[in-house]
Amino acid sequence: MDFARTEEQRLLIDTARRVGEKFGLDYWRTLDANKEFPKAAWEEICNAGLCGIAIPEEYGGAGLGMTELAMAVEALCAAGGGSTLSQMFMCNPIFGGITLTKFGTPDMKRELLPKLVSGKATFAMALTEPDAGTNTLALKAFARAEGSGWRLNGQKIWITAVPQATKILAVARTTKAEDVRSKVDGISLFLIDQDRDGISHQAIEKVGTNTLPSSAVFFEDVRVDGHELVGTLDGGFRQLLDVLNTERIVTTSGLVATAELAIRLAVSYAKDRKIFNGQPIGAYQGVQFPLAEAHIQAECARLMNHKAATLYDQGQPYGSEANMAKWLAGHAAGLATDRAIQTLGGMGYSKEFHVERLWRDARLFRFAPVAEEMVLNFVAQHDLGLPRSY
Repeated sequence: MDFARTEEQRLLIDTARRVGEKFGLDYWRTLDANKEFPKAAWEEICNAGLCGIAIPEEYGGAGLGMTELAMAVEALCAAGGGSTLSQMFMCNPIFGGITLTKFGTPDMKRELLPKLVSGKATFAMALTEPDAGTNTLALKAFARAEGSGWRLNGQKIWITAVPQATKILAVARTTKAEDVRSKVDGISLFLIDQDRDGISHQAIEKVGTNTLPSSAVFFEDVRVDGHELVGTLDGGFRQLLDVLNTERIVTTSGLVATAELAIRLAVSYAKDRKIFNGQPIGAYQGVQFPLAEAHIQAECARLMNHKAATLYDQGQPYGSEANMAKWLAGHAAGLATDRAIQTLGGMGYSKEFHVERLWRDARLFRFAPVAEEMVLNFVAQHDLGLPRSY
């Protein structure tokens, strides 16, 4: 097992870090306060070729793998954006890039992948529903066959960056659950225009990740053309798993970066802040130990995430590793941001010192894109061989 980074990987990480530093902590604090989309940052990321890392070269990408994408996201997010920046990669290189590269038609790839790489096409995925949540197989959105296409009706919730998206990856039933032999059958994926007649959306007020809006989305007799089917009719759930598991890899990269950034801010403060006998507070084990523990957890999550990404790149099963890495990273980022606030004391609760934003944003990823309880269910069943518990 070789942990050494290649020269290409080192150059990629350095490029990502330099781009991230152009949009540092103050940039993200301002956007968070104004609930403003990071348009300038994303344009720079695309111009630097970072959106197209895992896109094939024939479509304008770098033709690299998920491992390189994970490394780049870590470097970008650790420069100031934190976990909310990783959501941009979920939406675009994952929901758009992985979906199209693996399951898109040749026409879809030729039309959309170069636009994705350049930033001219942006994506959202409409999966989660109010009454289904993590239980995707219980979704109720339904695409009724009509002529050469479908009519889509249903409601989705907690969908990221809908107003900014040009395309929505909509997940819907195309055959009713009672009419299929296997419960995983009857679900299909469609890639449709965001501004199509019959699609409406409403923003959800939330605690954090304010730079990317979350929305309830409504489909009312939305026309879906035959060429907008992605993958296999009624076989979309199995194909969706690759999208969801690679989403977890990118999520983990953002959380590892959040832990790294929060710890760096806390360490810097702890070295300078002196109390009582003139010692810096960083000399006390009560300050050191929680930060060291968070660092250990984050490094373990990073390694497991790189393993998951490497397995994906090699075409091997990687679902367990992706889920375990995400579970570890959620805890590491939660501990790191909480202890960073505690280290800074009252200043940690202020917006001036940034860690409160990292804390608010990272809390989302203890239950999204998959709840940590569901990760434990998955590991218990698939890795330990225990009976299904849900």
